Amino acid sequence: MSKLKPRERDAIVQALRAGVVPKLGLRHIQVGRVREIEELVKDMDRISDGGSAIRFIIGEYGSGKTFFMNLIRLVALEKGLVVMFADLAPDRRIHATGGQARGLYAEMARNLSTRTKPDGGALASVVERFVSQAHRDAEERDAPTGSVIRERLGHFEELTGGFEFAEVIRRYWEGHETGDDELKSAALRWLRGEFATRTDARKALGVRTIIDDTSVYDHLKLMSAFVCEAGYKGLLVGLDEMVNLYKLTSSQARNANYEQILRILNDVLQGSAENLGFLMGGTPEFLMNTRRGLYSYEALQSRLAENTFARDRLVDLSGPVVRLASLTPEDLFVLLANIRRIMQDDAGALPDTALEAFMAHCSDRIGEAYFRTPRNTVTAFVNLLSVLEQNPGVEWSDLIEKIEVTEDRGEDMTEVDESTGAETAGDDDLISFKL
Repeated sequence: MSKLKPRERDAIVQALRAGVVPKLGLRHIQVGRVREIEELVKDMDRISDGGSAIRFIIGEYGSGKTFFMNLIRLVALEKGLVVMFADLAPDRRIHATGGQARGLYAEMARNLSTRTKPDGGALASVVERFVSQAHRDAEERDAPTGSVIRERLGHFEELTGGFEFAEVIRRYWEGHETGDDELKSAALRWLRGEFATRTDARKALGVRTIIDDTSVYDHLKLMSAFVCEAGYKGLLVGLDEMVNLYKLTSSQARNANYEQILRILNDVLQGSAENLGFLMGGTPEFLMNTRRGLYSYEALQSRLAENTFARDRLVDLSGPVVRLASLTPEDLFVLLANIRRIMQDDAGALPDTALEAFMAHCSDRIGEAYFRTPRNTVTAFVNLLSVLEQNPGVEWSDLIEKIEVTEDRGEDMTEVDESTGAETAGDDDLISFKL
């Protein structure tokens, strides 16, 4: 395992104390999931080789879906892919008519990351890399840079929305060449999906279309082609909190989103998408509920159905659905040991007996929830180590019984009114699910 950097240590500790998944240093605390990770690494290689992949990361609340998706995100960055990740929300979803789909794309574009800029905001760097490569190529060939850009993006015109996409890139180069920062900024705003009207886009860039609710998936395919032209291996799109589609009160709105997911799934399974991958995180209810989940859409149910041979202890990870089991007590012990190694040096580290005593205390307080949904357990352990670090004379045995640990039940499942975006109380079957 590579050496832990101070920046990664601070990011891990601060995130775990706040009860959220850290974006840096996940390899230092990852436990289990070996086979799942191996399969997803194969997916990243397939994307890099010009193929496509889609995975639905399914697990009970607290099973580590967000953690797992963030880990695969880091793997993709190391493999030379560009990643675009975002959480779905009442105002961000895959298909809509009131700007929510464009809002999702804009969020993903703002979070666009590369290996050198893993925290997001890398779109400008990607565009700059492309135009710089085109400029160098033009100098070698003694040709105008604009002509080289037009040549390298010529095949975009065969794709939906590709002509306007290529034109915006050419406008960015014009701004770069003339020192017009306003033109460059307008081009980046268009690429991020921030133009709300075609009139504004025409005035700023001379193009007649924008990224809107109906063209989000088409522009994801364009972006995957563009990042490859810029020298990257492909594009990985991550969508977490997919349960927000399950919460929509309007069956018409849900089905429209499920139809878009079906379109993406068909493209991937049929080989129509290139250098493009998708990760979608959700709960078993989001997948299997036949009234509101993906299984309520017959075409999706048939494509995502479980392999009937993969039962009992048999596992099949070749299909689109990857099911994550909850952590075991042994997994949690390893996780706590990893956190101990991050926060303490070998000389002053807690003994294994302290970890065992801490877990026994948590078990007495909240039962199996201490390892099945361990967010609060981990937060309490981080707080314990922090107190010991700042109070050298205190013995860990004096603090164990004083630790307050509560069961992490997540948020009650609420429905989202499609017309207003407001959350309302859900039906009786919508209980305590949160990614």
